[in-house]
Amino acid sequence: MKLNKQSGFTLVEIAIVLVVIGLLLGGILKGQQLINSARVRNLADQNSGVQAAYYGFIDRYRNLPGDMTPTQACANVGNAVDSNGACATAANAPGGDANGLINTTEEAGSVWAHLSGAGFMNGVYSGQLTGAQTLLTDATYPTSVPIGAVPGNAFQGPILLGHLLDYVEGNAVGTVTRLGYSFGGNIPVPLLRDLDQKLDDGIAGRGVVRSSFGLAAPATEFGPIVDYDPTVTDCLVTTVDPNIWDVNSANQTCNAIYLY
Repeated sequence: MKLNKQSGFTLVEIAIVLVVIGLLLGGILKGQQLINSARVRNLADQNSGVQAAYYGFIDRYRNLPGDMTPTQACANVGNAVDSNGACATAANAPGGDANGLINTTEEAGSVWAHLSGAGFMNGVYSGQLTGAQTLLTDATYPTSVPIGAVPGNAFQGPILLGHLLDYVEGNAVGTVTRLGYSFGGNIPVPLLRDLDQKLDDGIAGRGVVRSSFGLAAPATEFGPIVDYDPTVTDCLVTTVDPNIWDVNSANQTCNAIYLY
């Protein structure tokens, strides 16, 4: 009588396969962790570079980038202030009203034209908005500036530097207008928490790194610089004071503010 021989995997072979799968998964997870760490470092380094450029500009010109009037910018920085050479008609060049605040969409865009034109930033940024250069009450900075006209972050969100109230203070909107750097939006919440931990205390509602307040921000703001989707509000855990980052959120449109 001839017996049929059954084939199959031995326990040793199964164990080897499981070990290989484990190594592959571990490598993938480690690789993703390294990518996220690099993105967080890129966001932090970009802010440091802008901060150095901002104070360098003030030291040289005794005026704020963006807030400097078009005439002053053309006289001090020259044609390099505008990639279109608008200094031929200074009134049309990027600039502000010299009131000591960067508080309009026009000025927030002009920041990058002034800094790059003066050589404090690599690249050439016109700072020009795609729509009318309106005052603060009508501002929608994130949707008005194309990437290329202003610098973008690693997630293609337009960065912003300006005097604003759109930051969380405890569990409410800020009460004092402060100079703040918007990291640009489109950033996953876990990376924002990691960024906050790297630069501050990891708490969204206190310290120098805060969440932007988003939907409930004052009307006199640069638009929804934190939450590009007005139907999404889950960047934060709002049941605690101060607010903390909601690391379980799938929201991809959140943002943070660094207060100078």
